[in-house]
Amino acid sequence: MSTLAIGFILIAALVGLVLLGMQIAYALIAVAFAGIWIIRNNMDLAFKMLELTAYSGIADYLFATIPLFVLMGLLVNVSNVGRDTFEVAEELLRRMICGLGVATVAANTIFAAVTGVSIASAAVFTRVAVPEMTRHGYRPAFSAGTVAGSSVLGMLIPPSLLLIIYGVLAEVSIGGMFLAGILPGLMLAGGFVAMLIGVTILFPRFVLTDPAATRARRLDINAERMPPHIMLGKLIPIILLVVLVLGGLYSGYFTPTEAGGIGAFGALIVALFRKSLDRKRLWEVMKQTAIISVSILLLLIAASFYSRMLSIAGLPNAIAGLVQGSGFGPMGFLLIYAVIILLMGMILDSTSILLIMVPIAAPIAQGMGIDLSHFGIITVLAVEIGLLTPPFGISVFTVHNTLNDPNVSVEQIFAATLPFVGVMLIVLLVVSVFPITATAFL
Repeated sequence: MSTLAIGFILIAALVGLVLLGMQIAYALIAVAFAGIWIIRNNMDLAFKMLELTAYSGIADYLFATIPLFVLMGLLVNVSNVGRDTFEVAEELLRRMICGLGVATVAANTIFAAVTGVSIASAAVFTRVAVPEMTRHGYRPAFSAGTVAGSSVLGMLIPPSLLLIIYGVLAEVSIGGMFLAGILPGLMLAGGFVAMLIGVTILFPRFVLTDPAATRARRLDINAERMPPHIMLGKLIPIILLVVLVLGGLYSGYFTPTEAGGIGAFGALIVALFRKSLDRKRLWEVMKQTAIISVSILLLLIAASFYSRMLSIAGLPNAIAGLVQGSGFGPMGFLLIYAVIILLMGMILDSTSILLIMVPIAAPIAQGMGIDLSHFGIITVLAVEIGLLTPPFGISVFTVHNTLNDPNVSVEQIFAATLPFVGVMLIVLLVVSVFPITATAFL
């Protein structure tokens, strides 16, 4: 059997192991170890490569970005910055059509700029936005779907853990990936806002339980308003964090690692200033930071080991030859790749898809002249759609479990997220056809 055939069999085995419930890191290590052993017929070489990968895979100073951005996100979470951001957005946008839905998107966009994790956004805004939207006459399922749909902004608007992981796997600048995510992230947020307004106008019963009563409440000029100084007080912490982290990063004053450190320190100051961080919460934040960071770093070691196995098998070069020989140009390759990612998103989580596909696809894309930053944004967009598609749909299940409302089923939330999936597909198509949308700031 050729090494190429062995490589394809091992990829199929990897997907099978993940579907059977094995954790992706262990599945990657097991498959890579078996592949090197079989291809080279040398078990000692497999052990030696695993040993070298375990050190060299995460030895770079750049990897400090992961625990620092995770710590920043967790500190922001305990400081109730997400709640305050939503309350201000609600106050400013309440007179708009579907104002609370737009406020949820706006708050998620700002919150994403300091957390970088979709699941965190989904959990925070389920507790904050869904009860408020329901109280103002929005259908509970639509409210939950709006939170789930807009939570995906956390993985595209920088800083984003998925962009960091992609940057490591594809060996491209993480700062460059953050820059590449700005315009597509804003396009996605703008598309969500336009969709919410359009759906509310065309299908009010899909959004509201009593459209007439909600409209009267929205236009009520005697409604109690939040004083400007209170709004400013609620916004100052997140504005300072965004300016501090992203401003320093995009101006070139900070490296991504330094930006993570500055952001974590700023988030700590905010948490202490708000007196939301006692000894118990601090311990919990530090423990969660360690658990999440070690999990991600272990995944990156496993992915690096898997990538070395693929290189030994000659799989990326062989697939690149097949793609080029079949007559597919770059656009054809991107179309097939996006479809594969979308299908995988129905059964696998985001990180698993990146770890399996990027080591194979990134060298092929580079060989076809596709900018790897542009390719990364396409990858993350396609992967994020999987957070909203059944049967996996982790953002939907996060919202459902956090909401814990027996009157709102998972199926109803999936149905409410369909318009968001439609917007994401349109943005994915636009970004694929027009690379400038991802490379404009590079």
